[in-house]
Amino acid sequence: MLPRVAIIGRPNVGKSTLFNRLVGKKLALVDDMPGVTRDRREGDADLLGLKFRVVDTAGFEEDDPQSLPGRMRAQTEAAVEDADVALFLIDARAGLTPLDEHIARWLRESATPVVLVGNKAESNAAQDGLMEAYALGFDEPIAFSAEHGQGLADLFQAIRPHLERDDEEVETDTQPGDEEEADESAPLKLAIVGRPNAGKSTLINRVLGEERLITGPEAGITRDSIAIDWMWTAPDGVTRPVRLIDTAGMRKRAKVQDKLEKLSVADALHAVDFAEVVVLLLDATKGLEAQDLRIADKVLQEGRALVIGLNKWDVSENGSALYQGVRKALDEGLAQVRGVPLLTVSGATGKGIDDLIAAAFQTRTAWSQRVSTSVLNRWFDAALEANPPPAPGGRRIKLRYITQARIRPPTFVLFGTRLDELPTSYTRYLVNGIRRELGFGAVPVRLNLRSARNPFDRSKG
Repeated sequence: MLPRVAIIGRPNVGKSTLFNRLVGKKLALVDDMPGVTRDRREGDADLLGLKFRVVDTAGFEEDDPQSLPGRMRAQTEAAVEDADVALFLIDARAGLTPLDEHIARWLRESATPVVLVGNKAESNAAQDGLMEAYALGFDEPIAFSAEHGQGLADLFQAIRPHLERDDEEVETDTQPGDEEEADESAPLKLAIVGRPNAGKSTLINRVLGEERLITGPEAGITRDSIAIDWMWTAPDGVTRPVRLIDTAGMRKRAKVQDKLEKLSVADALHAVDFAEVVVLLLDATKGLEAQDLRIADKVLQEGRALVIGLNKWDVSENGSALYQGVRKALDEGLAQVRGVPLLTVSGATGKGIDDLIAAAFQTRTAWSQRVSTSVLNRWFDAALEANPPPAPGGRRIKLRYITQARIRPPTFVLFGTRLDELPTSYTRYLVNGIRRELGFGAVPVRLNLRSARNPFDRSKG
């Protein structure tokens, strides 16, 4: 059976237009008059090669359960309950309505994953509505136009993990809707990066137990990024899937002159984008160099979770002093993310590999975490009380509320007034608090500021 996608929203937001767009035919009636759709309508959709069953639903309305609108709503609720993912449509041009907020509260209590879609976003008039949509408490809204077909690629990226994960749940006997179980069962996409000759291919060969990759004393043997599927058996006997990605060594940009090497480095950077967790492998015989910090910073800028392996530990000297020195240099050089996991390994002997893989899984869990609205608000209120925002020129900066917009990387949106005057030190205080007190550890956390628009300020209108 194909996975199921339900379209839900208040009347006249464009649900049937989106349904027709996805099935490629005008199966559902579309009219400017709200309430045209009553029964659930289903059709087979093919979105950029992703096949699923799409369900068009009636506009969600509050009414007596025995009335016609009430029975229509019951059909909508059943469609969402049976779906693998729900597309929550709002009218981005019109902005949020009380009914949108009511639907959002109901969907947050549902076990079905939700993708928020801001429809009718083909013009600049939709920008304010898209910003308002963050307050609904879902991931970043997708700017979409069902009428013109804009935003299909973004929609594909948003729903694909839910539909593919459903297939994995069937195969692994997990329960539909159990996102935590699905995340744990999904293969860990783990890229190994570092300077040339840091021992990346040797380490992967040791992990696999075979000479899968060419190795040697020459620097720069690896050119293409190689992905290898592998099952890791943890010390407790549990096996978990991993997709290992070996990459070309990254030298300092000024030293990269050869065209092929430039392409190899570009391919390695693409592998970083594809990965969930990136292991930066250091050469323990050379210690930490400036290029290592540049690579680490690039990984963090891309929002990937980072683990650092100190390789060739079996031939290093003054191990304790070396480890402490690298730890200190990392905390100073990567001040934006203190405490990145640092583990000692040996690709030659296999020492520390299980600890490295275990740390990568733990880091992915933190990187994929979503904090409930209630927990986030309690932390936010306590953080403001412990350290109120400053008042430049005697005028107080008001921080109204915070919401988690997305995961991977964890991204939060802070709403308030006069946020352009909020010092960087205060945003750093909030980010550090999120990491320290909400369990994110040393993963990249993003905090975006959104100032409330002043309805009386017509200078920009």
